Parts: sequence; structure tokens; C-alpha cells
Amino acid sequence: MTAHPMSPPPRSRRLAAALVGATLVLGACGEDEDNPLQDDEVEVQGGAVGPDVMVNDDLELLQVQLAYPLDGTYEEGEAARLFFAVSNTGSEPATITDISGPDFSGVQVEKTDGQGLPLQVDADDNLYVGAEGPPDVTLLDLDRSLRSSQSIPVTFTFAEAGEITVDAMVSAEEDPAVPPFDFPDDDPDQDPTDDDSPAPSPTSPTG
Repeated sequence: MTAHPMSPPPRSRRLAAALVGATLVLGACGEDEDNPLQDDEVEVQGGAVGPDVMVNDDLELLQVQLAYPLDGTYEEGEAARLFFAVSNTGSEPATITDISGPDFSGVQVEKTDGQGLPLQVDADDNLYVGAEGPPDVTLLDLDRSLRSSQSIPVTFTFAEAGEITVDAMVSAEEDPAVPPFDFPDDDPDQDPTDDDSPAPSPTSPTG
């Protein structure tokens, strides 16, 4: 399993500051009557960052999003890669035992030591899903079409904390050099990829 140690308190402050900045920008755009975010049927241009949700005092789901489809649209029956991170600031490991939702039939999970759930997040550590290398999670057999800025609910079940549901939005089309996570530039240790090789964009095959 690919997990990357970090120092939780400073990371939380830096990531929160970055997200507050993004929220302020979106808030300012919301004052414009032509803002495409006011229309669910209009594709949002630019890099969409998924939501962050506290699971309990120790666990946080970060930047939950679906990969951008190569042809711009997921059709019914296709699969979509899921990107997210989990921060565990507790003294005990945490375990994701299930990932489910009403708009897909199941998940395919690829790990360094095999396939399938569970996924473990070590104590005082982070887990990155969809970064360069496993683990990877793919939602199977979508029962509706989706394109950038549209979302579906995804429920994560933790052995220690129960269920939590997050709206996973389809990412906007990105430059190939842009990674699926937006870690602050001043803390490269947060990025699970090698410094010399750019990570792939959150882009998924269409089948």
C-alpha cells in the first residue's frame, strides 16, 4: 500500500489555507450573474478540487473527485476512476471497508499486494488514492452519463467511524502535468510523486 508520512498539524494548516483561498475566488465569481457554477448543466472550466470532509476527530477525506473522461463525457455503463486522499492524525490505523453509491454497481480496487478492499490508512499518516501508482479505485458500470462539474454521491465505510457520503464531482480537463492533488508548493513532502517526473492528470479511459 502506498502511504506517505507527514506532520499532520502543519499540513492541515497549509492545506486549509490553500482551500480557503480557492473558496474565496469561487465566492467572488459567484457574484457574477454569468457565473457557470450557477447552472448545473454548464461545464466548469479549470481544475475542480473535490470536497474535504471530516469523518471523525482523527480522519478526514480530502479532494474526492472523479477523473476527467478522455472524450469529455462518461456514458451509462462506463467506468470512472476515483481520486481521494485520507488523512489519519490518530494513534491507530483506520480501515476503509466499503465504497458504494446508488449510481454505480461496485468498485474495482488495485493495491500493491493484490485487489479489493479493505484499504488501510496507517496511524499518523496519509493515504493517496489515484496518485502515481497504487492504490487505485475505479467505479464500475455507471448508471447515468456524467461530464465535468456533475457529481454523484459516493459512500465510504470506515471500520472505526461508520459511513460518510461525499458528492464526487467529475474533474475539469487538465494539463497533463497537473497532478490530481493540489498540495501547497512549499511542502513537496506532501506530494507522493517523484520530484523529477510529473504526475498524470486525473483523466480516465472511457470504458
